[in-house]
Amino acid sequence: MNIQHIDYTTERCLIVDDEKGVRDSIVEGLQLLDLQAAGAPGGEEALIELENAGDYSFLITDMKMPGMDGLELIEKSRKLYPDMCIIAMTGQAKSYKYTDVINAGATDFINKPFGTDELEAKIRRAIIERNTKSELNRLSITDSLTGLFNQRHFYARLREEIARAKRQKRTLSLILLDLDDFKGYNDAHGHLAGDELLSKTGGIIHASIREDVDSGYRYGGDEFAVILIDADDAAAQEIGRRIDEGLRKRLGISASMGFSQYSSTMSAETFVNMADKALYRSKEKKNH
Repeated sequence: MNIQHIDYTTERCLIVDDEKGVRDSIVEGLQLLDLQAAGAPGGEEALIELENAGDYSFLITDMKMPGMDGLELIEKSRKLYPDMCIIAMTGQAKSYKYTDVINAGATDFINKPFGTDELEAKIRRAIIERNTKSELNRLSITDSLTGLFNQRHFYARLREEIARAKRQKRTLSLILLDLDDFKGYNDAHGHLAGDELLSKTGGIIHASIREDVDSGYRYGGDEFAVILIDADDAAAQEIGRRIDEGLRKRLGISASMGFSQYSSTMSAETFVNMADKALYRSKEKKNH
């Protein structure tokens, strides 16, 4: 039987229970499994810890507590941290309906008393479900040939970055590019070689932009797009030069490029259209 390996060391769990002995016991049990775990005595303290420490992947909370009870903590935590897994635990199951707890935002429910192995099974299942969902989401926005994002995600991300640029009053630039005479390359070398060229182009674009800042997209066919965060026209031209240099040195091909810089009066469509017109002028210049 193939059991999926899960790296627990990257997971952080916050245990919330007003009984110190119970809380400490769960923390210790999870730490023995290589999970990072900490405790909080109540809902108010848990929210403070979540805000100050951040990046908890699990909230495991008792339901019946003085002050803020588990249901209220779950509701508030879910709104603040939508990606966090939440497991509700209680020794008085009849006091809280399963449906109420799940509707409040809990991922799962566990009844006291329980062993560490039972809690681990629930944590493991939640991690697998979360990772599966994340991978399906990644695949839905990724171009399988190049490894870059696809066109559908391009427009969603562009609108997000435009809103952020307006809010933070930062520069935003766009590059549209397509490979020169790609049809001729396909005709001469075949479609498999053409696909390999596109795949390698994706790698060159990814290597030429700032990781976790800029983003590359396969716009369609042999057309690509790059969204550049906090970058003016000079910075965009430099990244365009890097991409072109990589294409020439590694693949022996060139690309035509169009650049545009966002201004607050533009719509997303206008922003793209400006780069598209610049790309057309670049291609026309090469053809004459």
